Amino acid sequence: MAFQSLLDQVGVLGRFQILQMVFLCLSSLITYPHLILENFTAAVPDHRCRVQLLDNATLSANDIEVLSQDDLLKISIPQDSNLMPEKCRRFVHPQWQLLHPSGRFSNTTEPDTEPCVDGWVYDQKIFPSTTVTKWDLVCESQSLKSVSNFLFMTGMLIGGIIFGNLSDRFGRRLVYRFCVLLLAIVETSAAFVPTFLLYCTLRFLAGVFTSNILTNSTMLILEWMVPRFQALGLAMLTCACCLGCMILGGMAFAIRDWFILQLVFSVPLFVIFLSSRWLAESARWLIINNKLKEGLKELRRVAHTNGIKNAGDILTMEVVRTSMQEDIEAVKMKASVSQLFRTPNMCKRICFLCFIRLAVLIPFYGLALHIQYMGNNIFLSQILFGGITLLGNLVGLFVLNHMGRRLSQILLLSFVGIFIITTTFLPEEMHILRQTFLTLGTGLVCAGIMCVLAHGNELVPTVVRATSSGILGIAGSIGGVLSSLLMFLRVYFHHLPWILYGVFPILSALVVSLLPETRNQPLPESIQAVENQSKGSREAKQEDTVTAIKVTSF
Repeated sequence: MAFQSLLDQVGVLGRFQILQMVFLCLSSLITYPHLILENFTAAVPDHRCRVQLLDNATLSANDIEVLSQDDLLKISIPQDSNLMPEKCRRFVHPQWQLLHPSGRFSNTTEPDTEPCVDGWVYDQKIFPSTTVTKWDLVCESQSLKSVSNFLFMTGMLIGGIIFGNLSDRFGRRLVYRFCVLLLAIVETSAAFVPTFLLYCTLRFLAGVFTSNILTNSTMLILEWMVPRFQALGLAMLTCACCLGCMILGGMAFAIRDWFILQLVFSVPLFVIFLSSRWLAESARWLIINNKLKEGLKELRRVAHTNGIKNAGDILTMEVVRTSMQEDIEAVKMKASVSQLFRTPNMCKRICFLCFIRLAVLIPFYGLALHIQYMGNNIFLSQILFGGITLLGNLVGLFVLNHMGRRLSQILLLSFVGIFIITTTFLPEEMHILRQTFLTLGTGLVCAGIMCVLAHGNELVPTVVRATSSGILGIAGSIGGVLSSLLMFLRVYFHHLPWILYGVFPILSALVVSLLPETRNQPLPESIQAVENQSKGSREAKQEDTVTAIKVTSF
């Protein structure tokens, strides 16, 4: 409540908060597509083995006639079970008898085949160039395509641990700017690297920096807002990410070359870095870390930007020290990861939030990995997915403001589970209904994620908010990995993965009911404040119980 009184004096939603939010939303709009950029830069086009006879447009030495491309393909490449040319095998010798299956070239033995020893030929109609075509990540090497995505997610895991702690130690603005600069460097360099190993290394580093840009953007918005506008700030940030997905689909349709598309989303980050000089550090973080002079300077700067006159007379060192004295005393001991689990109520919150984050991201990634169900056009599917998630976030904002944090999550996550499980058991013939339920599930899970993020940031204290965000990010990344691993269960029962995708959000809804409501409540500044809140809540319940007993006895 102390810092909220300071915000009331400098402006709760003035010009400064709006400008800072718009800038960080633009930053997230450019940063978020790097998570899914390889949907297009690493797309796998149709391909087949390179054949000298076919691709050099020559025939054998006994050339007697000119054959069509279809005929040359027929005698050079075997067909698969769908009567399409094999992607990874070719005939050792041309099978001329296939041109005359009932004629003089009849052959009863199975033709010998071999791998694509001379490389591959790729269909360039949709994607003229991708990382797959550059390094031939097909057939025996197709598993390597997943390596860069895996390393990116691993980078997000490690980055959440390292930079989450650094943000709590050295400030949100410094770590944010550092990560933006490094992301711009590594992602721009990724377009020029000569080997796939270097490319994977840079993608790993990109994951480290991307997660922390998004995390620190969230904190720089939330920590400058009063509780009643925090949901709005988070909704605008997540909507910017969804808009980035839609822009990525449109840009990928217009720019088919992976090299140019990579640069289009990387070079603007240098502009973001240069423009971020005017960003204000979180005064909340500065003050609770006993940097009162710097915190007072930022508060006066914000008051001036918001048009508050005589800010220097209103905001003094004594006012700041008096308002935040209790919180400053509570955080004199430097917070660490271990402190999150030393106190019972903080430990309980973190454990519950980790499970909720993991459980809600399992169905999200499960749906995202099956985006092709929304259509065969990958560009249109990406745009539609971004549009659905954008609407979902707006729904999340509405329910957050009208139902509170707990009730909104319980309802949204329960409906997500119901829609996914229902879709699983609908007959295949009911294609339109299945697609409708899948679309609704996608939108609701995004609304649920926004509610989970808002609730999680409001439940953890400022002194360890970045560190706890890193831990929760790890839980979310594990959920993404599990969503892929669950698909292997189709071997035992075809519907089992989808049933689990529906069960997890329902379980998370039950866990949400164990957490306190934070709607319009001030952000806790210290771990001790969290313990005091829980203690006060227990005492209030005990008093109500005693009062009820007395009244009943009377």
